[in-house]
Amino acid sequence: MRITAWWRGISPRRRLLMGGVAVAAVVVVAATVVATSGTSAAPRAGTPDQNRPGPVLLVPGYGGGQGALNTLAAKIRQSTGRTTEVLTLAGDGTGDLVEQAAVLADAVERAYAGGAPSVDVIGYSAGGVVARLWVSREGGEHQARRVVTLGAPMHGTGLATAGGALVPGACPAACIQLAPGSALLQELDREPIPSTLPWLSVWTERDETVTPPDSARLDGAVNVALQQVCPGNLAGHGDLPTDPAVTEFVLQALGTGPLEAPADCLSS
Repeated sequence: MRITAWWRGISPRRRLLMGGVAVAAVVVVAATVVATSGTSAAPRAGTPDQNRPGPVLLVPGYGGGQGALNTLAAKIRQSTGRTTEVLTLAGDGTGDLVEQAAVLADAVERAYAGGAPSVDVIGYSAGGVVARLWVSREGGEHQARRVVTLGAPMHGTGLATAGGALVPGACPAACIQLAPGSALLQELDREPIPSTLPWLSVWTERDETVTPPDSARLDGAVNVALQQVCPGNLAGHGDLPTDPAVTEFVLQALGTGPLEAPADCLSS
């Protein structure tokens, strides 16, 4: 009653002023709570168990073609019994690689939400850069059990630069991002992959799409040039997902033993 009487004794103008101050205080408190909860938010769901291989997600290259990766996925299912999925990239697979990384992040979230003990990722060609972005920007370093990349232009490809120069304006977002020295690739170069994340990067010295071929070399990864292990192998860029030797490298990398460079050519 005393508070009511006191309030009524205040002029209408002063009541308005005091009410505004109260609302502002509530807004500040709410903003502080949101900011605090944001900084202490838990990482994306899923903590991989190295001893329990789960689903394998395969990320297509530039253009989003799935044919060769479907062959590799089938081989993995046949050999290991594991669930595999070849992702469908946003648009036609030539758009912003950051958006492609978000597609991968969503697929990983779904896998863990479905009870997966771990998730392995295979990125082919530009799909390897997508996997790299996922690890760097989407919390993939905490979710990936192992990552394998095949012919990935980690430092760009001269083909992207040439394409943009020959037909100005005809180089889509991913094409621009895959040019050596692009802002995106420079950013990734400044962020080494975590030392705790097993990563195998394989490329062919006969690659005419990723130029130079050793653009696939990644600091912190187990780096393997196919012909250094299998001299005389004629696989080109498009053959990497289906080449028997590369398939054996992949199967070995997806196991539970230490991830190491193949000692010899494993194809039968």
